[in-house]
Amino acid sequence: MKERIVEIVEDFLKEHKQEVNYTIEYPKEEKFGDYSTNMAMILASKLKRNPKEIAKEFVDFALNKSDGLFEKIEIAGPGFINFYINRSAFSQQLRNIACDVEAYLKPQLKSTKKIQVEFVSANPTGPLHVGHGRGAAIGDSIARILSFCGYKVEKEYYINDAGLQMQLLGLSTLVRYKQLLGIDEALPEEGYKGEYLIDIAKQLIVEYGENLLNKDEDEAIQICAKKAGDTILNDIMETLREFRVEYDKVFNEKKLYENKEIEESISLLKQKGALYEEGGALWFRSSQFGDDKDRVIRRSNGAYTYFASDVAYHRNKFLKRNFSEVIDVWGSDHHGYVKRVKAAIEAMGIDPERLKVVLVQIVNLLKGGEKISMSTRKAQFVELRDVMKEVGVDAARFMFLSRSIDSHLDFDLDLAKKQSNENPVYYVQYAHARISSILEQLNEGVDKNADTSLLKEKEEIDLIKSIIRFKELLEKACIQTEPYFVVKGLLDLAEKLHRFYNKHRVIIEDENLKRARVLLVWVVREVLRTGLNLIGVEAKNKM
Repeated sequence: MKERIVEIVEDFLKEHKQEVNYTIEYPKEEKFGDYSTNMAMILASKLKRNPKEIAKEFVDFALNKSDGLFEKIEIAGPGFINFYINRSAFSQQLRNIACDVEAYLKPQLKSTKKIQVEFVSANPTGPLHVGHGRGAAIGDSIARILSFCGYKVEKEYYINDAGLQMQLLGLSTLVRYKQLLGIDEALPEEGYKGEYLIDIAKQLIVEYGENLLNKDEDEAIQICAKKAGDTILNDIMETLREFRVEYDKVFNEKKLYENKEIEESISLLKQKGALYEEGGALWFRSSQFGDDKDRVIRRSNGAYTYFASDVAYHRNKFLKRNFSEVIDVWGSDHHGYVKRVKAAIEAMGIDPERLKVVLVQIVNLLKGGEKISMSTRKAQFVELRDVMKEVGVDAARFMFLSRSIDSHLDFDLDLAKKQSNENPVYYVQYAHARISSILEQLNEGVDKNADTSLLKEKEEIDLIKSIIRFKELLEKACIQTEPYFVVKGLLDLAEKLHRFYNKHRVIIEDENLKRARVLLVWVVREVLRTGLNLIGVEAKNKM
């Protein structure tokens, strides 16, 4: 229906030989119709005409073009145009949707893009915390949504396993190993202080006894780093699998060194004239590409920076694996890194718009109304696995997505455990379960040829509107890579279902109306199931 309104508006603008950026939105109040546009006001400022005159001209034009779609079109305020859809159009639309619900929901984007979504990618230096959990829920849901919408999507985890952090991990583990053997040695100030390293050090004692004490310290650190890194990475991947996240590929930073890809990337940047030497270091001219200053890519001691690895990694994504588009999901603390990576991509001759960086804002955990204090530096954080154990995977994933990506999230653990309508995930899952319970009571199946024109009650029409709106929100979620829009659509649909359920019975004596209502709630259940799957939450049949 929105698409039809767009067509009519575009036809009107073509007749006036104009192009303007207008919006078509849902009015905040029901009395202002089903859709509203500001087109007349935008066009008026361009044509230097009265917006109400343009609106009146458009109303006559639209009513002639609409083939009975509109019950009426009204002009409001300074020139808003409000569309009231004919109720029979909604019931007819339900029949069309019921033919193939999934096909109806899929946006008609007609793209063959090959997209990579890289997310979480936490250094294997400690267990995943709640911040990683939000990034995992967002990244995985973005990939699910894009795949549903027809894109070829590959999910990737990038392991930073070649830098100073791994050396610090190895040293910290070695110190824990020595402490367990009775040697009094303090952890390095910048080292890792988490208790999890004690368990890894115990495993090293089982494997090596005291033999690591007799080895060269550098060798001992490397042994400890590998053991700790492998153990932690296995734990990370197991946690993510429990969180319903599966990757298509795991990429090791070490491969960039082993395959000489860092040298190749530097050679390419040199060919493009994007590097210079100063003070013995090699610098990238990132300020020429929108960054606030130039960046060191190789230090004066010959060691490559983390930035060098990132340049090579993104060259690999675009020029070696030929992804049409890359979506990196990073923590908000990486916001300063976006410009320099995009600058390097542009310097290598790649359109920087092909890289989209999604910055995930922080999570505050609340319990008993109080914020839980967390600090990764002091190893004081709540592990993702602990949150899953406390509230369940469904609640955790849903709550992580319950605010837009660029908003901070207050995750109320007590709310997430409630078996009531206050808990948003329970509210949506209960809507699905309610419909499943109704359908279980039927002796016959769903009649897709039911007479939907019998659906005239406000709550019935509101449900159909909510289905249509869910499709629009899903397309928005795909285009803007924002899973929150799916959550928003699910909550709206659940609310309309509960409101309908509390006022009307489905299984009634009027056979024709019963079949129409059964078809309606069946379509709602299919939409709820699809939406929940897109965010990795189970669609429950019983609660």
